[in-house]
Amino acid sequence: MGPLRSVVLCGGGTGGHIYPLLAFADCLRRHDPSVRITCLGTPKGLENELIPPAGYDLRQIPAYQLPRSVNMSLVRTPDRMWKAARAAGKILDEVRADVVIGFGGYVSVPGYLAAWRRELPIVIHEVNVPPGVANRLGMKFTKNVAVGFPHQPAQAESLRDARVVGVPLRRGIAGLDRAAVRNAARAHFGLRPDLPVLFVAGGSQGARSINLAVSGAAKELARNGVQVLHVIGARNEPVSVPTDLPVPYVTVPYLSEMELGYAAADLMLGRGGAMTCAEVAAIGLPTVYVPYPHSNQEQKRNALPVVEAGGGLLVDDAEVTPAWVERTVIPLIRDPQRLAAMGAAAAAYGRRDGDVALLNFVYEAVSR
Repeated sequence: MGPLRSVVLCGGGTGGHIYPLLAFADCLRRHDPSVRITCLGTPKGLENELIPPAGYDLRQIPAYQLPRSVNMSLVRTPDRMWKAARAAGKILDEVRADVVIGFGGYVSVPGYLAAWRRELPIVIHEVNVPPGVANRLGMKFTKNVAVGFPHQPAQAESLRDARVVGVPLRRGIAGLDRAAVRNAARAHFGLRPDLPVLFVAGGSQGARSINLAVSGAAKELARNGVQVLHVIGARNEPVSVPTDLPVPYVTVPYLSEMELGYAAADLMLGRGGAMTCAEVAAIGLPTVYVPYPHSNQEQKRNALPVVEAGGGLLVDDAEVTPAWVERTVIPLIRDPQRLAAMGAAAAAYGRRDGDVALLNFVYEAVSR
């Protein structure tokens, strides 16, 4: 298979679609600096804040939310979708695309449609069970489906024949040696090098229930010598933390360099988004997962295999209170042997090579 000349990447809306797209784009560029990389996005999506600063060409097309049931919106969808696919098609023609690779989000659908009409190879990467609605639609046009986790083909009929490649991770995370940079990461946040650190992050939006539980346990955590690095989430109310604590409790609204938080931590407490699960498993960070309760339980499905492998704990959102943190988290983080065993189990389950494995799969698909 010769080198790819022009690749179009589709994925938008949330970090769960955009971060693997960016990690894969970086991998493409490392392997072939001459390849043309074009990303499709929508005018309103998070991709506008993340893709151009990373140095990639982002082209906007109209994208419409796909209805999940039969209603007036569905009746209007073909017309809207046709318009969006036409816009995507013009871009594919202009950049002379060799392949379209989609990571999900509504912007992927026009890309898939335009590629299908031009008989271009389509590759889909999916991290959730069940697959997102955009990728489910895309699967009608291609057999080239890759997934992030080994449990997915077993749990979803539509993914039964998918190739497990892992999740493309940023180099800063995939190559992270936590022990080597631990002290530097702690110094960065003003944390002490000699006391355990609980890293709390509820995904890009934060998680109010987790925020309230941990901040409510601040005094007891500090009394037990546990430092806290707490990413509140940009859209959440600031948490109130006592000012006279004997050890650091550091709060930040948002953390763009998650690898610094991971490196500083002995234990993480967070949600069960696919990217979080992939990242913490790859680097062997023991994690207490509190899946988002108001969805179709995909976060629980994401976290369960890591937990079953011994790499963490799983707890229902409703159970997470200050008392629960004091009862469960404090004894765990003060038990280095148990943490080491959990970290090793997580690392054995996770993988750091998802970007290269997906690239090899793309080359296979294109050569077919």
